[in-house]
Amino acid sequence: MIVLTSIKEVDVARNLDLTAMRAFVTVAECGGVTKAAAMLHLTQSAVSMQLKRLEEALGHPLYSRVGRGLVLTGQGEQLLSYGRRMLSLNDEVWGLMTKQDFEGELRFGVPHDIVYPHIPNVLQTMAADFPRVKVQLSSSYTANLKEQFDRGALDLILTTEAELDQGGETLSSARLIWVGAPGGSAWRQRPLRLAFEYACLFRAPVQAALDDAGIRWEMGVESDSSRTVEASISADLAVHACLEGSAPPHMEEIRHGGALPELPDLKINSYKTDGPASAMASILADMLRERYKPEQLRTARSA
Repeated sequence: MIVLTSIKEVDVARNLDLTAMRAFVTVAECGGVTKAAAMLHLTQSAVSMQLKRLEEALGHPLYSRVGRGLVLTGQGEQLLSYGRRMLSLNDEVWGLMTKQDFEGELRFGVPHDIVYPHIPNVLQTMAADFPRVKVQLSSSYTANLKEQFDRGALDLILTTEAELDQGGETLSSARLIWVGAPGGSAWRQRPLRLAFEYACLFRAPVQAALDDAGIRWEMGVESDSSRTVEASISADLAVHACLEGSAPPHMEEIRHGGALPELPDLKINSYKTDGPASAMASILADMLRERYKPEQLRTARSA
């Protein structure tokens, strides 16, 4: 018996559902339905239904259950490579056809002590992806940046602080570490000579830690200029504290073997405007969020 199948029926049968494909790839990359559902902003049952729909369309099981987890089958492993390429091309076309031509100025504030290592790369990516957007970078202290943000002078800021204020987002936390001149000995002196800017947020917790440990200290260098402070530290005249992974090349972490007290962790927070520049600020905020993922920070610290 000859069965006639319409062209329309053949086309439907051979079209892959990209929504189901995205669910399949996300589950594979997240390692399970629960995390994938959260990332896709769907219920777990909706994601499971999409996986089932894709398996039925292809006629192959894509996952097998091992214990409480899911493991790709041989067909699933093969499909994953194709699925990633399909979604990448889909997203590229979608971005090309729907992307608005952003232009204008975005005012971005960062504490000077966390400009490195991530900010230059983020700014470079922004310039390449949005050449008509001028990012105006301001570097100052957290208190000053928050004041400028509150009065609308900045569209997006990063801060280093102990807590998170309303409307902000914590990107990561980092440990304060002692830093000094490479191979220096200033950290052995008593009273311990400190070098800090007048408005530096790190001064108070450093001084409190020394007081709690019963270590005498004095302010050896105080200045409004970060350059003055850095020059004094690199000359081995005093010591300083900064967030782990952000020490400039002319300083190094002091391996004091317990001679200095441990310092607290601080949060790296971001605050984004909801004003006219909010769309562009959101794009930059997404880039920063990606850079400050734990695995990215580990890579930067080991570099």
